[in-house]
Amino acid sequence: QVQLVESGGGLVQDGGSLRLSCAASGSIFSINVMGWYRQAPGKQRELVAAVTRGRSTFYADSVKGRFTMSRDNIKNTVTLQMNSLKPEDTAVYYCNAYGYSDHEYEYWGQGTQVTVSS
Repeated sequence: QVQLVESGGGLVQDGGSLRLSCAASGSIFSINVMGWYRQAPGKQRELVAAVTRGRSTFYADSVKGRFTMSRDNIKNTVTLQMNSLKPEDTAVYYCNAYGYSDHEYEYWGQGTQVTVSS
């Protein structure tokens, strides 16, 4: 089992930047997809960005061009660089690991709050 710990959240003004980090307790090399999700109050959790084991990337339309996700299989970390932040980016951001080998598995971090003030 892999434990995920997020850091880097906080309060930032409209147009500002934040960098989220997610540290894994074990190797992420074989994990098929590492992702960042977010959940705003009263809304469903949504996928923001993801990087596959093969380095393919996905970004939600709402963050394309503003957010960049990276994956470091040596340091066992993933990061989410968030630029040009908007008040609608306010949410709890969660790190996620999803994989499948002989069985399917999924792990979540505890979440980190990002608040963008207008």
